[in-house]
This record gives sequence, structure tokens and C-alpha cells, in this order.
Amino acid sequence: MTDIWTTIAAERGALADDLTALTPAQWDTPSLCAKWTVRDVVAHLSATASMTPVKFFAGMARAGFSFSKFSRGQLDKHRGPDPAATLADFRGLVRSTSAPPGPKVSWLGEIVIHGADIRRPLGIPHTYPPEAVRQVIDFYKGSNMLSGAKTRIAGLSLRATDDDWQHGQGEPVEGPLLSLLLAMTGRAAACDDLTGPGVATLRNRC
Repeated sequence: MTDIWTTIAAERGALADDLTALTPAQWDTPSLCAKWTVRDVVAHLSATASMTPVKFFAGMARAGFSFSKFSRGQLDKHRGPDPAATLADFRGLVRSTSAPPGPKVSWLGEIVIHGADIRRPLGIPHTYPPEAVRQVIDFYKGSNMLSGAKTRIAGLSLRATDDDWQHGQGEPVEGPLLSLLLAMTGRAAACDDLTGPGVATLRNRC
């Protein structure tokens, strides 16, 4: 696969372009990420792209090691005074290779998953690189980091209908690879794209 940071930069740039013409109401649209608006998710992406391990641990210490307090402070910092500032901050970080501590593939997951968190409620189409989606879903299928994906898909047999990808044993769940990724990381709306006896179980776990 192309270097992960090259793919991340391309996906960030594509998302920034998609956001250019948003109205104020669209910036305030609820995203697929619980309790966050579109603007909040973009601010979160900027916070991640500007973070380093040293900044992360120092920020957590200042927040009394409360991740929710730390995260809220980062959102407030990167939202800026208005949507134009939010977008300008994000666009300026398109080629950043900084990140909090964690596997590099998780930062590819950030832009793929959060890109969909933003685009889907706004009805903005986008074709994600299939190899990037495969790399991200292969990471999350075996990990509970942040999203609890491994536990959420336990006892289910997942199969992509648009790619040569399958995982697990149990009640079948079929659908587009991206929708399987979104559902396993807790986005219940993506279950609307899926079929099979295991869909109800997966939806209830989201």
C-alpha cells in the first residue's frame, strides 16, 4: 500500500475540499459521532493532526488525567471563532505527520471513519481507497481500542459485498466494506446498509 501518511494527506485534502461550501447550518449538523456536530469532528481531526506524544501526556496531566476534559479542551481550541477558522485550521494540517501515541494505522482510521461521520449526514459522496478501508477494518476487527469493535462483532460472521473480505463466525452480516467498518466502530446508521440475521445484534451493540 502507498505510505499511510500519503493516503492520510490525500483523504484530509479531499475532506477539506468537500467542506469548503458548507452553510452554517451544515456545520452544525449532528455527525455520526455521538454528541458531536460536523464542526466538532473537524476540530477533533485537527487536534489529532497537531498532537504529539509529549503534548498528549502533558495535556492529560493538565486535565487531571480526565480524557473527557482533555478532549473537550482540544475541541474548543481547534473549533476557532467560526467555521471558516475551523476549516482553515484543518486545511493547514493536511500534510501533518504528528499524532498522539498509538498505532499509525489508527490515524488512517481517524480520517476514514470520521470522514464518513461527516459526509454521510450531509449526503456528500466520496469513494475511499479500498486498500485503505481494508487496512483500517483489519486493524479494528481485532481491537477494542477506543471503539470496542472487537467485542461488538464477537459471534458474528461479516462479509463484504463489494470486496473480497470476510471475518468471524456466527450470525451472518453482509454489506459494503465501509459500512461494516462504521458499524463495528459503533455507527448504528451504517447498519441500514447491511443485511443478514446478525444485523439486529450488531445494531443493538452500537
